[in-house]
Amino acid sequence: WLLLVIIEIWSMEWINATEAKTRFGDILARAFQEVVGIMKSGHNVAVIMSKNEYDRLVSIEDAYWGMKAKEAESSGFLSTENSMNLLKELNDSGQ
Repeated sequence: WLLLVIIEIWSMEWINATEAKTRFGDILARAFQEVVGIMKSGHNVAVIMSKNEYDRLVSIEDAYWGMKAKEAESSGFLSTENSMNLLKELNDSGQ
């Protein structure tokens, strides 16, 4: 599923910010059908997408982090004491 998201973003059309500003209504209507990329000064700076697409991406991200949490849970946890010692070490080292 992650590969599909990357392909979708990579293959979307990018338009410049000036065009997006002058055709905002058209761009917004198009965003209901597909993700639209916005460029400024030759750099990709933003995307416009439907709320449904945003919700879909959030649910994919939630599933990913849920999977990572289960992996972490199955590998075990640090004790409270070990966690506190690790945090103290990181704090003392300035990281």
